[in-house]
Amino acid sequence: MEQNRSVRVAEPVAVQRPPAEVRYARELEALRADDRDPRPPGWELSLRAARRFVTGDEDAGISRKFVGNPSLVDRALVTLATSRGLMLVGEPGTAKSLLSELIAAAVSGVSTLTVQGGAATTEDQIKYGWNYALLVAEGPSTRSLVPAPMLRGMSEGRIVRFEEITRCPLEVQDSLLSLLSERVVAIPELTGPDGMVFARQGFNVIATANTRDRGVNEMSAALKRRFNFETVFPIPDLDTELALVEAEAATLLRRSGVEPPPDRDVLEVLVGTFRELRAGAGAKDGSGANTERPASAVMSTAEAVSVAHAVGVRGWFLRGEPGSAADVVACLAGTAAKDSPEDMARLRRFLEQRVPRRRGPQWQALYDARHLLAD
Repeated sequence: MEQNRSVRVAEPVAVQRPPAEVRYARELEALRADDRDPRPPGWELSLRAARRFVTGDEDAGISRKFVGNPSLVDRALVTLATSRGLMLVGEPGTAKSLLSELIAAAVSGVSTLTVQGGAATTEDQIKYGWNYALLVAEGPSTRSLVPAPMLRGMSEGRIVRFEEITRCPLEVQDSLLSLLSERVVAIPELTGPDGMVFARQGFNVIATANTRDRGVNEMSAALKRRFNFETVFPIPDLDTELALVEAEAATLLRRSGVEPPPDRDVLEVLVGTFRELRAGAGAKDGSGANTERPASAVMSTAEAVSVAHAVGVRGWFLRGEPGSAADVVACLAGTAAKDSPEDMARLRRFLEQRVPRRRGPQWQALYDARHLLAD
């Protein structure tokens, strides 16, 4: 007797945040097809094409992905074409990680060879480890070897990203010294030619470090000499930051199933609030003094995008409408105050003393909703 069977068809998995080489695959393919400029050995794009990928080219249909000084991108690409590593430093939320991801995707076609620095990061997570079942059964061999991002990057000739390197212990940081100077990884457990992995053309390292972590695990002078340092600054003008927050928030809201785009008037209030708190909102004489600047949080553009996303989600799923200024107040505490009572007090004073001086219905709505600030 024939039985009915329900057959499940595999559906594509919805990835929350695909890597840059997936998100912008068409742009990368178009740039590769039209790229006639000389390329550094091992690179998938020329410096000019890689720059266009990062900074955008409206005539060619290439979107602008990094809002910053184009000369910074030029210097970063030139550094990676040499034997020096690239170190991106700056305040948290200034798009250092995004810039490193975009550059890695343009140069190597892969941005996922990444080491996330932290107190628990070990040398095995940087270079290589072992499959201990195979190691016990067969002994050290290339089959039991488990390559980490740095070993893969060297053997494949690709860019490796090292996020928040100054969060790592000093001895872990210094494991990069021979990699960056000699361009080789020694595997003493293996014999013969397998015991040395030499870097192929195209290999280099992009590291990032937050200025707020300075002094946690200060890099050694020897390691600093192997990097060129570039500082990534916050976005200087309101209009540029507002446009970026609007575009990024709209993308995140679509992925979250929110139908209406973010309300631009609400975003103006949100971004204006972030910029005032970032500069020091308590300056009564307009001098820009930082006496009321949050101590525990960085009011970065990335945080503004996160709050704009939360505001849109809150408004749509709770009331079926775009978020309002009241939603901004409700979502601010976790960003501007974190777990600091002092910063919560600063935020309250900002809403009660500074906001009434601003003109416009949305600023008035922000002031009227100040009671929604979480206790």
